[in-house]
Amino acid sequence: MSMEQFQDRCPVVWPRAIIHMDMNAFFAAVEQRDFPELRGKPIAVTNGEVGSCIITSSYEARAHGIRTGMRLKEGRRRCPGLIQRPARPEVYARISMAIMQALRDVSPDIEVFSVDEAFLDVTRCQRLHGTPVRMARMVREKVAAVCGLPCSIGVSGDKTTAKFASKLVKPEGFTVIPPWEAQERLRDIPVTALCGIADGIGSFLAQHGALVCGDVGRLPVSVLARRFGNLGRRIWLMCQGKDPDRIHDETPPPKSLGHGKVLPPRTRGREVLLTYLRHMSEKVAARLRRHHLEAQTYFIGLRAGDGWIGDRLRTTQPTHHAPPLFALCRFVMENLWRGEPVCQVQITALDPRPWRQQLDLFAEQDEGNSQIDEVMDRINRCYGELTVAPARLLQRSTMPNVIAPAWKPEGHRQTI
Repeated sequence: MSMEQFQDRCPVVWPRAIIHMDMNAFFAAVEQRDFPELRGKPIAVTNGEVGSCIITSSYEARAHGIRTGMRLKEGRRRCPGLIQRPARPEVYARISMAIMQALRDVSPDIEVFSVDEAFLDVTRCQRLHGTPVRMARMVREKVAAVCGLPCSIGVSGDKTTAKFASKLVKPEGFTVIPPWEAQERLRDIPVTALCGIADGIGSFLAQHGALVCGDVGRLPVSVLARRFGNLGRRIWLMCQGKDPDRIHDETPPPKSLGHGKVLPPRTRGREVLLTYLRHMSEKVAARLRRHHLEAQTYFIGLRAGDGWIGDRLRTTQPTHHAPPLFALCRFVMENLWRGEPVCQVQITALDPRPWRQQLDLFAEQDEGNSQIDEVMDRINRCYGELTVAPARLLQRSTMPNVIAPAWKPEGHRQTI
């Protein structure tokens, strides 16, 4: 009897059971599903037709060394037959929403970790559905029924170990690490192999002689707590297969909300830069309105060769209208920019808050602009982004939408 079969039949109730579901090469798999002529071929997904950076690739491409973040030119050097596919974020988001909704049939305690990953706490569902292993198979069946795409599954007693388990076998892996085996299974694993322990934390641990998870368990927890606070205590437990982090099923309020655009190298034209800044102003303002938010403090920045040119600036009152944002951009252009070549522009709302949460007694409310924006947003939602837009944006560059790294089915982190 295999270990999986034993765990599937084992009557022991796990004290805590977490399933991590990870779609395999999600964007590329969707393209191969929808376009059969791409199946079995190396493809690279980029942001738009002219995108030069690979955001994901098929397993056929990965066999040639293609990886996320690689420039398309380098990818084609490694794999001359590489096929470029422009991303379709709306399609990916729609499929993801259907998957996440279907997983709620297994457990209502679900955390959407990204557009292609989710954690399920199935601890309370064991009397209803059976063993955690059986529920993990239900997860795989649900995903296949909804979209017909492959996924990898990790099952354990905490989030970090479950995520580690799902990465061990790809594509279509199914790895079970029972909670009573987690500490031993992680003992010889490099600490940086665990989600959440990047090179910075890894370097600190290495300075204290902790290169693998077993080394961390031998350190006094106070060593990590003094340096990292509560996060240090969590890291100490994570390395022992005892991550206490719970399932987060809520969407926290955004701490910031912004848009940026990489420009052609050494852009100096004033009118060109103003067009890009107006474009970003419209996108930030529309996104604030879409989620019923407003902000008063904004970062307006132009990235030059030696860093950012810009500042944190405030509007006279909280707003989600584009003209006040563009006025801040003009201030930066007229007072801070000295003609330096620019490679990127950025506008970020630094203090987003619910719209009209508290009205200023003496501030003049601009109902006219709100009504105009409402009509414009309705038209643009119906016929496409910036169908109605300022005349300056007739000459704007293409800017395909992308999916946020921390995408959520509901709230401000949807497709941006």
